[in-house]
Amino acid sequence: MKKILFPTDFSEVSKNAFIYALKLAEAIHADIITLHVYQMLQPKFVDFSAYLNEVYEVTELSNFENYRDEVPVLRVIAEENNLGHIKVSHVLVMGNLIDEIEKITEDESIDFVVMGTKGATGLKETFLGTVTTKIMDDVKAIVFAIPSHCQYQPIKRILFVTQFKPNDFNAFKKVMQLAHLLNAHIDCLYVQQHEHEGKNDFTDDWKTIVENLDIALHTIKSNDVEGVILSFIELHKINTIAMLVYHRNFFEKLFQISLSKKLAFHVDIPILAIHE
Repeated sequence: MKKILFPTDFSEVSKNAFIYALKLAEAIHADIITLHVYQMLQPKFVDFSAYLNEVYEVTELSNFENYRDEVPVLRVIAEENNLGHIKVSHVLVMGNLIDEIEKITEDESIDFVVMGTKGATGLKETFLGTVTTKIMDDVKAIVFAIPSHCQYQPIKRILFVTQFKPNDFNAFKKVMQLAHLLNAHIDCLYVQQHEHEGKNDFTDDWKTIVENLDIALHTIKSNDVEGVILSFIELHKINTIAMLVYHRNFFEKLFQISLSKKLAFHVDIPILAIHE
């Protein structure tokens, strides 16, 4: 049985992402573990220490009551989407969010971490933020980031950006496995800049590997890498981007470009972050 970890702060962004977690769980026959992490108030004044235990008790009670009220909301979301049969367990813990995600991912052999992001206007901050960056870098599971304005739709077209190098293939196999479970098409896109023409071309090897599969390989020559990818997403109605972790800086630039140019089409689709 596969397992999905769903870190949540019970915000609207998080609740929106929960639908993706549920749909993914149904597709891959997985259980979901929700994780809510809270931190204790750290008093800054010495004379405040006399009230420390009382403050801790109030803080813990407040967190528990909020947690107790919000967990049923997740169950309602599942039932409204006809996914009430998905097994969901819940963890409430005090600590550091990154540390707790890493710990439970390892202890429970988590396959996917599904989490909400701020959406198109906040993607730059999200990717540059220490929490998401740290999770993508250190967590062995595939991280599935869901922008807040992304309304659920079945994942049917996945874009995998690559240079058709052998080093990309281990990550690509994970994308293929997921696409098979979701019955999704994959487009592999290599935007070849002019100075790289004819260098380390492994395209024929990839063609052999994907032969007779629902996978299309594309090579487009252009120095406007971000512009080509954005146009490709819109033209081919891509609804999920798969990225290798070491490409994160590139994707930060991609989202910055899409916003700074104020394009009519904004990248506001789920992002799969995969280790090599």
